[in-house]
Formats: sequence, structure tokens, C-alpha cells
Amino acid sequence: MKKTLVFGASLKSNRYSNLAVNRLVAHNIETEAFGLKDGKIGNVQIKTNLNNFQNIHTITLYVNASRQPDFYGGLLKLVPKRVIFNPGTENPEFYKILENNGIEVEVACTLVLLATNQF
Repeated sequence: MKKTLVFGASLKSNRYSNLAVNRLVAHNIETEAFGLKDGKIGNVQIKTNLNNFQNIHTITLYVNASRQPDFYGGLLKLVPKRVIFNPGTENPEFYKILENNGIEVEVACTLVLLATNQF
């Protein structure tokens, strides 16, 4: 499986981003995490600087559309192959930017994709 970045990872165990990190790891997918606070989800370190990531295949977003524009440039620099927009993160403006840069856009739920072996 390709390396996946959970963007908007939370230390709170009841958050979907936290659950996504754990489920990705459970599916033996190499997992990285970016969030506003340093910490760990299991063995995955949450980093607060996008410059600390390399060779990311998939970014799964857990940040709402109003906060995404601040990260457009940083996410594009990672040159992912695809970006998954989880429920609540939908952003047609960002879809166009990504597609214009040759990046696949998927509007889906990472947890459902994992549960149904479609990730």
C-alpha cells in the first residue's frame, strides 16, 4: 500500500481523523499524520510542519473547507497522487486546483473505503 497522510489528525480518540490513523495502521498502510498539536496516535507521530513529509501517495483530509486555503500550497508541494475529501471537507475550489495539477480527487470516507476494501 502507498504512504498515506492523515491531514488534520487529532489526539482526541473520538475524532474520525484519530480513528482513520488507527485503521490505516491496522490495514498495514504506511501512515503519517499532520495536525495542529504534536503528539502520538499509537506509534504514529503527529507532525505540525508539512515540510516534514516525503513520498506521500494519498492525503486524506479532515480539515473543513474554510481552513483548507492556508494549506493549498503546502499540500501541492507534497505532490500526492490523490486527495480524499472526507465528509465535511468538500471543497470544489480545491478539487479544481488539484485536478489542474494532475492529482486525483476522491470525495469519500476513508473509514468506509477501508472497511469495504476500496482504499
